[in-house]
Amino acid sequence: MSTYTTAWKSPSNIALVKYWGKKPNATQIPSNASISFTLNNCATSTQLTYEEQESLEISVLLEGENEPSFVPKIEQFLKRISGVFPFVLRGKYTINTSNSFPHSSGIASSASGMSALALCICDIAMEKGLLTEDKFKETASELARLGSGSASRSIYGPMGEWGEHPDFAGSSDNFAIPYSDVADVFKDYCDTILLVHKGQKTVSSTVGHGLIDDNPYAPARFTQAQDNMTKLNAILKSGDLDAFITLVESEALTLHSLMMSSNPYFILMKPETLQVLEAIWAKREKDGVKWCFTLDAGANVHFLYPQADKAAAQAFIEEELAQYCENGAYIHDEVGAGAEKVI
Repeated sequence: MSTYTTAWKSPSNIALVKYWGKKPNATQIPSNASISFTLNNCATSTQLTYEEQESLEISVLLEGENEPSFVPKIEQFLKRISGVFPFVLRGKYTINTSNSFPHSSGIASSASGMSALALCICDIAMEKGLLTEDKFKETASELARLGSGSASRSIYGPMGEWGEHPDFAGSSDNFAIPYSDVADVFKDYCDTILLVHKGQKTVSSTVGHGLIDDNPYAPARFTQAQDNMTKLNAILKSGDLDAFITLVESEALTLHSLMMSSNPYFILMKPETLQVLEAIWAKREKDGVKWCFTLDAGANVHFLYPQADKAAAQAFIEEELAQYCENGAYIHDEVGAGAEKVI
């Protein structure tokens, strides 16, 4: 009988070119490539103790409290990755996990949570001699993808790219790759998450991904996303903030237009979401600032601005944007270095 304990801290991420839609008859394979900023402060810390035994047994603690509702998803994840590491279905798991951000705050906890869990599993595989160090992060990204597509990108900082694309050497549908060949301005970019709505979404991302299969605009969207990856690749290297703003905001609005044109259609933005967007546009028009937004699959707004503008941008949040947030809540974050081993 062998027991292993390990712990990882893994961040959430925010996509600039969005992943929305999966290839049919495949497990978590994206219909288009995506690329994201890796966050620094919004992260999940997971400690996993694995004890070898013949049957599968899982217990989960969230913020120190028993959380049985997480068990079915983790069991499904372990079954998915058992083709890579069969040992995962033979063991007792004690998982203690916590987030540095409020639960149901609209931060992608599936990305940070599943990537942290995947890294822990890879540590056990290393201890068992089933994985070499040179393949560690690639394998962790592949496992994370099987739990949550966007989780594949959280392994790396300052950015992660997932999905096969001719302009990104080594890119794959099976795992993400690190992306760091960017202008200095993007290496420490700021992202303040404006918490417009902190409750559960009315439609989950999993359901939303499925609805795009019958969306009449889907083929054009997948082509647009691949083209935008090419454009953003050049923008990130050049540091062209005007082009960055145009592309990133267009991607955000395209994501939500796909939701509104699905069958059944749905809207995840709230009235306050639109008020935030309009306030950012008005500020940019009035003062010429290089600040913009992106949106995840929810109501909250990721307000993006260069590190050099941090003081002015955060004053603008206090003076104008906080009023549109639920109880005035927001989270300051910035581009980070990716996942890190805790023990």
